[in-house]
Amino acid sequence: MMSETALRDLNTLPSSDRKNESSSKGSFAKPFVGSANENVDVSLVSTHVNGNQTGNAGPGIANSEVEYIDSENLIDVEDIDTSVKTLVAGLDSKDWVVVCEALNNVRRLSIFHKEAMLDILGDVIPLVVKSLKNPRSAVCKTAIMTAADIFSAYNDHMIDLLDPLLVQLLLKSSQDKRFVCEAAEKALVAMTTWVSPILLLPKLQPYLKNRNPRIRAKASMCFSRSVPRLGVEGIKEYGIDKLIQVAASQLSDQLPESREAARTLLLELQSVYEKSHGSAPATVSDSPEMDSWENFCQSKLSPLSAQAVLRVTNIAREGLVIGS
Repeated sequence: MMSETALRDLNTLPSSDRKNESSSKGSFAKPFVGSANENVDVSLVSTHVNGNQTGNAGPGIANSEVEYIDSENLIDVEDIDTSVKTLVAGLDSKDWVVVCEALNNVRRLSIFHKEAMLDILGDVIPLVVKSLKNPRSAVCKTAIMTAADIFSAYNDHMIDLLDPLLVQLLLKSSQDKRFVCEAAEKALVAMTTWVSPILLLPKLQPYLKNRNPRIRAKASMCFSRSVPRLGVEGIKEYGIDKLIQVAASQLSDQLPESREAARTLLLELQSVYEKSHGSAPATVSDSPEMDSWENFCQSKLSPLSAQAVLRVTNIAREGLVIGS
């Protein structure tokens, strides 16, 4: 079950969640440069470039840069024990630059020494979530990149700590600040790549019914990416009937991303169903076989939902036939 805090987070998108994307000037490839229009006391900002302190910004000036380093370009920590011992304090610091450095140390430890951090993962992840909520974009984006590296390193070991992290990533991937949004989408891809679908799908399912259409869309895309990783036998074990009902509910969703994710999932389910029944793709006829895809849809869905699902899958099949 999701906590009350998680539900509150989900139902309250940042104020930047508007259709106007004119403020989306962050470049995913370029370093973020802190500016005075963010919610921080700029008189307290230290200037760090590549981890080296170069001075303090005076009142009203935010002369600071944070470089976003791709995972493959991160270098190992100099001292494992010291890094681990100071990690929690760094993540909980009031100095945002110190927090960013600590987040990058989490990434380094995840990549090079994941066993060393395993015992304190329960303390680290809530602080990463705290940074995801930070109004300063540099902290938020660094935390998002940290989440992606945590997924890659710890896989199913962090499933019990996933809910608050997932809430924030869905929120950040749904906002208008493009460079934050793109980073969050990458982290969600990492999540669906590295966390076992059998554990992840039940975590995602509640968000498919969230009242915010953007949240539903992002969750639908994650769900659609995760299902094929179950494999044919895994999908059958999970229940094609359950999955087809989920996909059918997203077909009429508000946003095109949800609908496209549902179509992709339905085609996957159709393929698995027909393979598992050892027959050529069934077509609508006067006397369809009892185990046909059409009959299966009609037996598991309402008439309107079944009609919508069959329209999607039959159009796709006809396209394949024409193109062959």
